[in-house]
Amino acid sequence: MADLQRTVDELAARLGRPLLLEDRVQRVVAYSEQSGAMDDVRRDSILRRHTVPEVRRWLRSAGIHEATKPLRIPGAPHLGLLPRVCVPVRHADGLLGFLWFIDAEPPMSRERVAEATAAATGLALALFHESLASGLASHRELEAVTGLLLGERDPAGDAARQLIEAGAFPQAQPVTVQVARPRTAEPDDALRLALEQGLLALRRRLSGHHPLHLVRYDHAVLLTAGSPVSADELHAAMPVPVVVGIGRPRNALAEAAGSYREARHAAEVTARVPGLGRTAEWSRLGVYRLLTQLPDLEVHPGLEGLLADAQYLPLLETLETYLDLAGSAVATSRALRLHRTSLYYRLQRVEELASTDLKDGGERLALHLSLKIARLSGRYLPRDSHSSS
Repeated sequence: MADLQRTVDELAARLGRPLLLEDRVQRVVAYSEQSGAMDDVRRDSILRRHTVPEVRRWLRSAGIHEATKPLRIPGAPHLGLLPRVCVPVRHADGLLGFLWFIDAEPPMSRERVAEATAAATGLALALFHESLASGLASHRELEAVTGLLLGERDPAGDAARQLIEAGAFPQAQPVTVQVARPRTAEPDDALRLALEQGLLALRRRLSGHHPLHLVRYDHAVLLTAGSPVSADELHAAMPVPVVVGIGRPRNALAEAAGSYREARHAAEVTARVPGLGRTAEWSRLGVYRLLTQLPDLEVHPGLEGLLADAQYLPLLETLETYLDLAGSAVATSRALRLHRTSLYYRLQRVEELASTDLKDGGERLALHLSLKIARLSGRYLPRDSHSSS
């Protein structure tokens, strides 16, 4: 509720006009400092925390529940009601509440109404998040999930206990963490809003999994109880293209940070290595699990020149496929649809240009790891490791 109140106060200050926020049954959720024109309806709503029935009926007849755009509602002197602007607060197709402005002394300009309408998107997300918090205020849920995953404010055990005691997560079920990372978009407020919107919509459909979420500056985090939800559902919910990393399940909510670290690394690897597709499980990353943990890795010195010159890309693709297939010439020729003579010629050229010996097991290991390192760093971008050049 503190976040909503702060948002309402900031919006009122920008518009230079007091406002009141109600939920969909017209209970008062938050309101700014009241100055200027004030009528009996506004005063009673603040004191009683809800709008009286006769006023609700009048406003309903004006079409506020069906509205998808701002409405200007004329005054009703017999009800003590001054003219108003009503901005419906909606999320997806659902009505969550109303943003109210007294439209007098002077009336609101079109520009101010448009600014209030734009702000309603963020208020809708905040109201929706409040409704999903299962008895735990949304800002407290956010703090608890942040502490659980990042160790901020409270130890993970305290954060997990707070979430479980509030009914936001079951005590006796394992937890799995998934991370959605945008493919190309630069982190900014609009991206964070899009990620938040996608996760909130998904949470509504996944209530049986007791979902929790967190949005960071460049990725979104989803925690679910029991068996992991389909990554396809997470992809479908996101308004922007994402890659998804999945951590291994943990037996208790207090251990979720470990699954989060794995999911985040898996998403990072998937973003850097297009050949992995759009979803990767940490447990299936193979050698990339090791490489992401080692700082300042260098590639085989013989590959530096090949990586720097695009004309050598077919040689690198051939070498990687050969090493991926354990040095089998038969399997490599089949995978690349390449004649055996052509394969041997390419491998010989690699040996000459990289000053290496593919019969040496240590050299093969160093070359293989170097190609994976180059993929992670973006220096090596194969066209398709299973097609001929």
